[in-house]
Amino acid sequence: MNLIEEHNKKYKFFADITGVAMRVHRKYKPGLLESAYEAALKYLLELDGYKVERQVYLPIYWEDVQLDQTYRMDLVVNDDIIVELKAVKFADKEHRHQLWNYMHLTHKRYGMLINFGSDSLFSEWFERDPLTGEISKVKLM
Repeated sequence: MNLIEEHNKKYKFFADITGVAMRVHRKYKPGLLESAYEAALKYLLELDGYKVERQVYLPIYWEDVQLDQTYRMDLVVNDDIIVELKAVKFADKEHRHQLWNYMHLTHKRYGMLINFGSDSLFSEWFERDPLTGEISKVKLM
């Protein structure tokens, strides 16, 4: 297997999830609430054999003290992929920052930002380096 095939095989789940999101986008089109896309994506991913948790609570800590604040991650797939969904006209840097903060707080390795709010589905994929914590964009080759 060559390097490109190995790279694409390693990140196949990104393409799989994006493909399912495209099915949802084609059926529902833009204009629904984020929760409708979330429910459909969860259902279809589970049919494809993925383990999916919806609205996963994320507590916030100051050092060792849990604060009176939590966030909710839209979807967590196979315990290590955070999928942040949007239904807005344009996905912007604050949406990426939200996902990246979730990745840092949970130490999860992978993250996806998917926007259903425009005429074309928008999807970005990210990987967090477990040693440095740096997040980089992933592309299939």
